[in-house]
Amino acid sequence: MNLVATPARLSTVSSTFEQDFSRRLHWSAEQDAAIEERVAAILADVQQRGDAAVLDYTARFDGLPAEGMAALELTQAELKAAYDSLPVPQRDALTAAAQRVRSYHEAQKKASGESWSYRDADGTLLGQKVTPLDRVGIYVPGGKAAYPSSVLMNAIPAHVAGVPEIIMVVPTPKGEKNPLVLAAAYVAGVTRGFTIGGAQAVAALAYGTATVPKVDKITGPGNAYVASAKKRVFGLVGIDMIAGPSEILVLADGTTPPDWVAMDLFSQAEHDELAQSILLCPDADYIAAVQREIDRLLPEMPRAEIIAKSLSDRGALIHTRNMEEACAISNRIAPEHLEVSSRDPHRWEPLLKHAGAIFLGAYTSESLGDYCAGPNHVLPTSGTARFSSPLGVYDFQKRSSLIEVSEQGAQTLGRIASVLAHGEGLQGHARAAEMRLK
Repeated sequence: MNLVATPARLSTVSSTFEQDFSRRLHWSAEQDAAIEERVAAILADVQQRGDAAVLDYTARFDGLPAEGMAALELTQAELKAAYDSLPVPQRDALTAAAQRVRSYHEAQKKASGESWSYRDADGTLLGQKVTPLDRVGIYVPGGKAAYPSSVLMNAIPAHVAGVPEIIMVVPTPKGEKNPLVLAAAYVAGVTRGFTIGGAQAVAALAYGTATVPKVDKITGPGNAYVASAKKRVFGLVGIDMIAGPSEILVLADGTTPPDWVAMDLFSQAEHDELAQSILLCPDADYIAAVQREIDRLLPEMPRAEIIAKSLSDRGALIHTRNMEEACAISNRIAPEHLEVSSRDPHRWEPLLKHAGAIFLGAYTSESLGDYCAGPNHVLPTSGTARFSSPLGVYDFQKRSSLIEVSEQGAQTLGRIASVLAHGEGLQGHARAAEMRLK
């Protein structure tokens, strides 16, 4: 089979650029409606029948029949055995990656995740108490590929935050368990694990069953069914984000070897056919060179068919007037992964406002961030980087305000509150404050 990857070739000087650009970013809602309807039925069934429904769906969707939930639960001994069974290079790499991820999130906790308080001159204490969530669920994708890195990125910040119970769910189609995923769960401190996935796993975590404990928050990426289920249970439990297909945007000034950039585009296109890979560059000859490398390298890739369809349907090579315009377009897209593949990336970084993660310089491939650099790889997609942040320690903590008003402070604050409460017509509020006045 002669596969061809043909990302759209766009130019900002074209009179149709805005129309062509918008069409490439547009999403159809037709499939989403069908998914939403199916997910609603699964959630309702799991809420009503609990473990029995989870068992039925696991057998139907994952080809994994089981007589009871005990057969789908991962024991700590099984996780440790998986870790011990790994080849030494894999075990060392997993441990090193986990340590870097843990170090980064420990620094994050110190910077923003500690309780604090201060006292006014009148003795009133004001502050904030930071406490971890009691129990969280992490969803680890399975199916087309298994992702031990997702275990590290979800479980470690929860562990650093101090969450005492971390419940992992991971689909294992046909019962095939990935030793790296189980070993990662062991390294990251997962408390319990279940070999279930899809909307039914989200439902089990959100509602609780006789076997799967109800959690306070669900994090981790999944397919469209998982994303829809997380959206529907939000409010009953917390969620990290509604994750869409993976995205990468490369800002290139033409100084990086073009085969490096082509492979970076592949690195996200290989996730699935709906992933999006975009190159922005002011050098037309360089864009042509990247396309030649795409053509040359594609036949070598094991997931060539997925890459070809992703690039052809969703990819784009965009010729810009200059790097400043490329940065402006990047801010409009607000990509999940943003590579600044430039000789002087720090020149352009101040112009970039919206991105899940920014990878600076030609040597900083996005894949290093996915596995072992340290920052979290669970990132906002579909333009939500305009208002969302990467997963972090703060997602597994909650904040309580601390207020202790002194007798002296009540004299000042009580009068202020009384005036405002009467203005709002809330006399009970006003009198509660007035009773403490001398």
